[in-house]
Amino acid sequence: MRKTHIVGNWKMNQSTEEIKSFFNELANESLTSEAWIAPQALHLGLVKELATDKFKVGTQNSAYEDNGAFTGEISPKSIKDMGLHFTIIGHSERRSIFGETHEVLNKKAKKALDNDLTVIFCIGETLEEREAGKVEEVLSEQISKGLKDVASDKVILAYEPVWAIGTGVTASPEQAQDTHAFIRKFLAKETNLNADKTVILYGGSVKPSNVKELLACEDIDGGLVGGASLKAETYKGLFI
Repeated sequence: MRKTHIVGNWKMNQSTEEIKSFFNELANESLTSEAWIAPQALHLGLVKELATDKFKVGTQNSAYEDNGAFTGEISPKSIKDMGLHFTIIGHSERRSIFGETHEVLNKKAKKALDNDLTVIFCIGETLEEREAGKVEEVLSEQISKGLKDVASDKVILAYEPVWAIGTGVTASPEQAQDTHAFIRKFLAKETNLNADKTVILYGGSVKPSNVKELLACEDIDGGLVGGASLKAETYKGLFI
């Protein structure tokens, strides 16, 4: 049975005081699902120190080499050496703002897996692609090229409809389930991953008010959460 995961992607947010408050407020809470947090790189040490055993900590990005002349990058070897658990690869902001290609993301995913990190691999379509009826085409390409020659039980997929990120607009549970079901079928037919065991997260404006309906869907195994993961009260509300 696939475990439910609630993954907080803090992006470039949170001060040291806000982080301390977050973990203090959750210190005595019993979180019923896998609770994962990805802070910005400068705060990884602090978060790892404050996070209790109920949390797993990881990064928002990872390089495709272990070391070398890559100014500003984050070494997957160093991530592992630091005792961290996972890395996010291919977030829509990395694709659109930083121009990361399928080939680059494939190299990043493989190198992270080589270092025994869990990879949360993000996929998703824009509003224009959805309106043009290209959802399945776009997702198929992102998976087949981004996870080319990848066979690992340490891969998690995160479907993030780009048009629903940070906009307050959310795909209906039916829309989300339909897309997740397509992803799982594609994994089974076209990849080396174990589709039945692969966790697939939904990453489009997940919040306490819609999380119950989303998690009731057969193929939605949790959320990759942005804004609602920044405050202890709303993050706690994602665990049902």
